[in-house]
Amino acid sequence: MKAGIGYANIADGMSSGRKVAENAVKDGNIVNPGIVIAFASGNIDHYQFFNGIRSVVGHDVPVIGGSAIGVITGTEISYEGYPSAAAVIESDTLKLELGVAGDLDKDEKTAGETLGSRFTDTGKLLLILYDSVKKGPSESGPPVINASRPLIRGIEKKLNQEIPILGGGVIGDYGFGTTWQFCGSYVANQSVAGLMLGGKFTPYYRIMHGCIPKDGIYHRVTKAEGPVIYELDGRPVVKIIDEQYGSSEWRKQTPVHRLTLAINHSEKYADFTETDFVNRLISGALPDEKGIVLFEPDIEEGDEVLFMLRNGAMMIGSAKKNTLELFEEIASRGEKPMFGLYIDCAGRTAVYSETLSEEASEVQKVFNQHNVPLLGFYSGVEIAPVQGKSRGLDWTGVLLVLAQK
Repeated sequence: MKAGIGYANIADGMSSGRKVAENAVKDGNIVNPGIVIAFASGNIDHYQFFNGIRSVVGHDVPVIGGSAIGVITGTEISYEGYPSAAAVIESDTLKLELGVAGDLDKDEKTAGETLGSRFTDTGKLLLILYDSVKKGPSESGPPVINASRPLIRGIEKKLNQEIPILGGGVIGDYGFGTTWQFCGSYVANQSVAGLMLGGKFTPYYRIMHGCIPKDGIYHRVTKAEGPVIYELDGRPVVKIIDEQYGSSEWRKQTPVHRLTLAINHSEKYADFTETDFVNRLISGALPDEKGIVLFEPDIEEGDEVLFMLRNGAMMIGSAKKNTLELFEEIASRGEKPMFGLYIDCAGRTAVYSETLSEEASEVQKVFNQHNVPLLGFYSGVEIAPVQGKSRGLDWTGVLLVLAQK
């Protein structure tokens, strides 16, 4: 397996696509491209970017990926201007199956079932990349996100559930504008593209977190509908968050900056372990301020939740610790890392999270020390197994590494 990485920051879509592909082919000494994974700023014409890539690798090579707020490579962490990046992978030992489903905004579960039916059960990993944005923000409310939970359940209905599902929801800007997906041979939106990987390789992954319980107090959801939470413990949730902040200023934020809601998937009062918690970003308050909208509609009436605080130091420490441990695990099994994909929540950038350094730089350092190609993108939602079950995540980084003997 060989992988080359290319980067560009060019406004013209065609030039950008051509440049990242040329740089990737040169970087990896690629002769026979097998697959391209590419991401482009929401400010770029995605059709032209896609055509630029194909002008270099040819029209028979599938391209997956799509919009991104920013990109990450071994040399770049970029989310200003027109950043784009691509990995071109060549291998005669990888087995690749590509599948696509549309109409994601109409029914996520049906789209998942359609996608799952495209594959055989012979793979080791399913990578999915899908449109994060169902509906952009408007006067009637905050943005609405395509839900990962029914999408994943739909896929699992048609697929061997022992195959781990990893990936992310793509998003092109912080304003939740129209998002585009690269679907192998064409560009679309409201779609999900899946790549089943099989053959002679081993997938390794880690989840980077960055939130800690605010006070450890559990609250029961007493009124909710879809992604909207109205009440906790029989009280208006907006009033409760006012108390958490000490003011109502947070109501102007989209999404809410520092506070998340989380479900603990382990023992209720066990010692805090970051991997046990699945956080949900708060998209914002309803215009009538009677409730809050979550990024995902999977917290239901009767669930117990905690308020979590985003912690910059923990976020950076988690990225460093998990990347180092992942490489140590690969080495202990006598394998060599060949390529890494980092799916990083767009809220984890230094500018957005108000940290002095980029947490992705900790991932970058380890990859560079081992001379392993790295491609990353800033996402809307991240997907990886938690407690043995693939789930949609928020405020995380999901690191996937492909290794071989």
